[in-house]
Amino acid sequence: MTKTIIQDSLAQAHEELERFMSDQDTVPSIEKAAEVMSGCLSSGGKIISCGNGGSLCDATHFAEELTGRFRNDRGPLPAMAINDPAYLTCVGNDYSFDVVFSRWVEAFGKSGDVLLAISTSGSSKNILKAAETAKNLGMKVIALTSKKGKPLSDLADVTIAAPDAPHSDRIQEIHIKVIHILIEAIESLLQGTF
Repeated sequence: MTKTIIQDSLAQAHEELERFMSDQDTVPSIEKAAEVMSGCLSSGGKIISCGNGGSLCDATHFAEELTGRFRNDRGPLPAMAINDPAYLTCVGNDYSFDVVFSRWVEAFGKSGDVLLAISTSGSSKNILKAAETAKNLGMKVIALTSKKGKPLSDLADVTIAAPDAPHSDRIQEIHIKVIHILIEAIESLLQGTF
């Protein structure tokens, strides 16, 4: 039984990746997102990332790879994930969980910055409010979502959409691949500037 689970899971992941790769929007949207992000960083801006649950882990991974080291030695790049548990529970308790990301964006975001908003459904209220706040501040919004993620896609300057899947883990597997590609592309585009 375990062998069947393993084989089925790998086959499903492979199928989703093939679907993603065959979508004509995939490469242009990732390329555009990398250009927007590297342009932000080269002009002195920063990238703020957010997500819920596993997407928060992805948002954190994105930020720590930019501020730390991905494949090559380089200077740190200004990126932050909204992942402070004291802050999240404070705002969630005092106000609402719906505003935990938007209040952070309002506090730290500025025109020229970028918000990487990650939501497998594309309909998480707190992610949508963060994207709305970012747009109001003059920030660019990059959405990392799925094909069904219409509300978030409508707010974004650039949308990278994984294929719809019956379970969010398949979408998250595409998202982590995209995150690694974005970091590699950003490093390439900024090469020699840090």
